[in-house]
Amino acid sequence: MTRSSLPDIISEEQRFQLLVNAVTDYAIYMLDVGGHVATWNPGARRFKGYEAGEIIGAHFSRFFTDEDRAAGKPAHILRTAAEQGRYEGEGRRVRKDGSEIWVHVVVDPIRTEDGRLLGFAKITRDITERHEAERELFASEQRFRLLIQGVRDYAIYMLDPDGRITNWNAGAEAIKGYKADEIIGSHFSRFYTEEDRAAGEPARALETALREGRYEREAERVRKDGSRFWANVVIDPIRDEEGQVIGFAKITRDITERRRAQEELEEARAALFQSQKMQALGELTGGIAHDFNNLITVIRGSAELLQKEDLPLEKRRLYSRAIAETADRAATLTSRLLAFGRRQALKPELIVLGVRLDAFCEVLSRTLGSRIEVSLETAPDLWSIEADAAELETALLNAAFNARDAMPDGGRLTITARNLTEEGNVCITMTDTGQGIPPVLLSRVFEPFFTTKPVGKGTGLGLSQIHGFAAQTGGRAEISSAPGAGTSLRLILPRAEGTSPGSEAMLPAPEAEWERLDVLVVEDNDNVRQFARALLEDLHADVSEVATAEEALAALHDRRFDLVFSDIVMPGMGGLEFARRLKADMPDQPILLATGYSNEVANGEAAGFQIIQKPYGARSLVQAVSRTLGAVRKR
Repeated sequence: MTRSSLPDIISEEQRFQLLVNAVTDYAIYMLDVGGHVATWNPGARRFKGYEAGEIIGAHFSRFFTDEDRAAGKPAHILRTAAEQGRYEGEGRRVRKDGSEIWVHVVVDPIRTEDGRLLGFAKITRDITERHEAERELFASEQRFRLLIQGVRDYAIYMLDPDGRITNWNAGAEAIKGYKADEIIGSHFSRFYTEEDRAAGEPARALETALREGRYEREAERVRKDGSRFWANVVIDPIRDEEGQVIGFAKITRDITERRRAQEELEEARAALFQSQKMQALGELTGGIAHDFNNLITVIRGSAELLQKEDLPLEKRRLYSRAIAETADRAATLTSRLLAFGRRQALKPELIVLGVRLDAFCEVLSRTLGSRIEVSLETAPDLWSIEADAAELETALLNAAFNARDAMPDGGRLTITARNLTEEGNVCITMTDTGQGIPPVLLSRVFEPFFTTKPVGKGTGLGLSQIHGFAAQTGGRAEISSAPGAGTSLRLILPRAEGTSPGSEAMLPAPEAEWERLDVLVVEDNDNVRQFARALLEDLHADVSEVATAEEALAALHDRRFDLVFSDIVMPGMGGLEFARRLKADMPDQPILLATGYSNEVANGEAAGFQIIQKPYGARSLVQAVSRTLGAVRKR
């Protein structure tokens, strides 16, 4: 040990030197009263980097950082040791080469027997590695604390960037069934069902969390015992201060009970809905029965009176006319029922849209009342469309009534119509200033029986009718809305390519335009088949009749007819399939199809064939036959 001018008062100096010089894990040296280095051991040389000759006599503040020197840290240490008998602490120190280390420091005062201060004993240890480990541990614990503090009542655990579990809380153990030492280090995909693992859902969850900043889903998960439960899962990426992903926070909650309660509620709603449907059906059935009984009373009573042999001709004509008029009313009632059920085949006709909308708006403004201002804006060169006029007006009325209900305190309803030149379509837009529809409901408004109105205020059929009409017409319906900003409904319909086959102006005279016509009638109902035969024969036609499409194909194999008149709904081969086969094998064969109601016709599958609606009479039959024959001649 090298000595300074320190008074020689220490005994057994040689043994003390051997002890201090043997210690290399600690820097042990002495300072004089002013803080200058007085001795230097090999441990101090190893930690600090100075040889004894370079440092003895220098002030020990040389080992401190600039910040600590500026703050007076060296003087504070000596003052504390002198006043309190000891100083102990940790901090940064500077080596000879300028590098910094973290040290643990103990400074004790050295005094004479009478208490006079002679200097200080300073012991320093390098704890840099331990300090770094503690700092890493603190950072890890801090991240976990932040995660815990962010959520409550959930199973919370962290994943590393690869999806392996790094910690585990009590909530996770309760929900999943694993203890921490059983699961830490495992991949979180262990909790997924086999189906989800096969579909790549675990990887997709992490990718979504990284891409979108959050992943959330409700799905089945698997416990340690193999049982399944419904879980709400949230995954958030965890980033360090530099934005690098260091793992994921995974939060899981058992929602099995909530899910069960929700299912029970849905079942109750379904039962209520079924009950309401049955009630509505009962009311509808009662109304239909009442109306039809009235009609049947007239028909039956008139038919019985006509059976009297001595009935005067005038009364015979009166009762015959009553039967015909009542039958027409029954047909109208049936048509309305089919329209209500969205089962009515459309009857397209040429519509001059500007004129039709102008007349419609006049009626609509009176219907909605003075609190709703109705305005119409149509393009001057607006194209005509080909559509079912009644269904079009029904669609517009449904939209207008929805708009009225959305403006309980009054408002403005604007109807515009313009050409979409690029599409070859016409767009009718109805815009209101009402309450608007929330985004969560907007995607469902065209669903049948779905309504945004309070219970008992709407059936949920209005917008579905609009959507169905537009689709059947070859167009589409679109809607846009926002709460407080009103709603815009758009009907986009194809432009008309000429006059409609169903236009009244094109119908021929009701008198038969043929002297002789060879007709094959295909009808499974005996009474209807006999009626069709009698009607055609009265129109000077020669009639052959069969009950099935299969019999008709056999008859057509042996001979050709001027017209095949077939029902659509028949057992075995239906009328449309029969007509398609006939069109493929005998393209020049005129075919007229009859229907009271058919799903295929309502869905537009009968396009390209001539159709006559039941019930039909002599006038409508003559018109349909003439139209069918005329269409074949034009080919």
